[in-house]
Amino acid sequence: MANVAQFRVCPRTGLQFHRSAETLIKVNAVAAVVALLVGGILALLVLLTRWQAVHIIDAENFYMVLTAHGLDMLAYWIIFFEIAILYFCSSTLLRSRLATPRIAWLGFWLMLIGAVANNVAVFRGDSSVMFTSYPPLPANQLFYLGLILFAVGALIGCFVFLGTLVVAKAEKTYEGSIPLVTFGALTAAIIAIFTIASGAIILIPTWLWSIGYVSHIDPLMYRTVWWAFGHSSQQINVSAHVAVWYAIAAIVFGAKPMSERVSRVAFTLYILFLQLASAHHLLADPGLSTEWKVFNTSYAMYLAVLASMIHGLTVPGAIEVAQRGKGFTKGLFEWIRKAPWGNPVFSGMFISLLGFGFLGGISGVMMGTEQLNMLIHNTIYVPGHFHATVVVGTTLAFMSITYFLIPTLFNREMILPGLAKWQPYLFGLGMSVFCLAMMGAGTLGVPRRHWDITFAGSALPYEFPGTAWLMIAVFGISGLVAIVGGGAYILITVGSLLFGKKLDAGAYTAQRTVLKMPVATAMTGHGSAGFAAPGTFVFAMVFLAAFVLYYFVNWKYLSTVWGLS
Repeated sequence: MANVAQFRVCPRTGLQFHRSAETLIKVNAVAAVVALLVGGILALLVLLTRWQAVHIIDAENFYMVLTAHGLDMLAYWIIFFEIAILYFCSSTLLRSRLATPRIAWLGFWLMLIGAVANNVAVFRGDSSVMFTSYPPLPANQLFYLGLILFAVGALIGCFVFLGTLVVAKAEKTYEGSIPLVTFGALTAAIIAIFTIASGAIILIPTWLWSIGYVSHIDPLMYRTVWWAFGHSSQQINVSAHVAVWYAIAAIVFGAKPMSERVSRVAFTLYILFLQLASAHHLLADPGLSTEWKVFNTSYAMYLAVLASMIHGLTVPGAIEVAQRGKGFTKGLFEWIRKAPWGNPVFSGMFISLLGFGFLGGISGVMMGTEQLNMLIHNTIYVPGHFHATVVVGTTLAFMSITYFLIPTLFNREMILPGLAKWQPYLFGLGMSVFCLAMMGAGTLGVPRRHWDITFAGSALPYEFPGTAWLMIAVFGISGLVAIVGGGAYILITVGSLLFGKKLDAGAYTAQRTVLKMPVATAMTGHGSAGFAAPGTFVFAMVFLAAFVLYYFVNWKYLSTVWGLS
């Protein structure tokens, strides 16, 4: 195999694509974008219904649309893209052939068939059970079977990734330990295996329940096990998009990790402790002990929070060190002012980093505190939080790396470069305001899943304060801006693949070559630098001050309800 001409060398970057891996990266990325398109159309319908001034669809169709939106975005768009990232980080970055391409194709087809089957079940109208699909509310058996097939396909992709690491080690395609970006992908794969196993443990019996072979599914047992799948699937995203942050820092700036050892320790903390955060979905459940809730959402989970704070310091810190090395040394912030803000690869990544940290991170720690959770449990604050983590954090990071992959992987010149410069700002800033508005409305008690927040026709009507209606209006307008940004991404991506100018793809060869440009040492080398990033340190202090202030403001909110006891 090693002597066959099976590696294409990108003439622009020197990245080396194994023939089989290249095709699989492409088809997984394309499937991801299709899922994003479907999920984005559904997002528009959900937005225009929750925005009370428009209220476009009825209750029955709203819950069907919301179910499909959650699955297409949280599962299919993100996991298809993550499988593409796993193959890129193993085969391409390690200059290795892909292990077992035929089995990798089996995994892809299982994922595709499962995603289509699940969508068919939802749009038939008898599976509007939301992303969580809690029993005793039943869905059509095809709903559960589709999820199971998709999960098995993703699990196969993870094992192919691990097999490729073994092949690369055996064939000595790299020296020393695997590079940090690949280590981040390995973290995501390990968490994915735990996550998918948890899903199988609960979804297979639930599928059997849907066809009559199991008589009863205990709702509390289901919720407890399911969230090891439902929340941990988002922890795969965290590991994957942090790896993308490191990759983009290397691609754009040639930035090496400030301390690779510390960054690897942070990824390891994700493996050990990140899944514990699943418990914050169960803090209102009376069947679980207070000791279990507090341990899972406090003392141990903070080690995962520490890991994210490390990455939030080391990624911009690495960029600052690289920029200062190029002469941008005036004051604390010349390095960031002179960064290439017109390059969507960088701007999208940096907005992703800030949004994930300030909006998703701070709100997540607040939600993970048992007492404070009661303030916002099952309010619209909750989707405000996870849109900050999964959409501003993960989705925007994946969009950013796409702009690098279009000319590198697909060998196409990007169309509409002017629109591409603005797309991360439209999507990232629009979605950030959208998240803040949802958090504000949720703090005022606006419910999470109710089709009509006026409770029109209810025996016990409730009138929200005027500020809540203002938040809903801001939510609607900023959501439209974000959807325009998402539509721009799909237009640029699909349009570039169909109509972009073809670029020199390079020839297939049996030789393995090194990367060009500063990307070579940054993405595959092993760096360590002293802390020479004072601007980043100031950002970190601002983050800490914002976190402390917000955390204690919520304790003040909580104190106002103590009189009810």
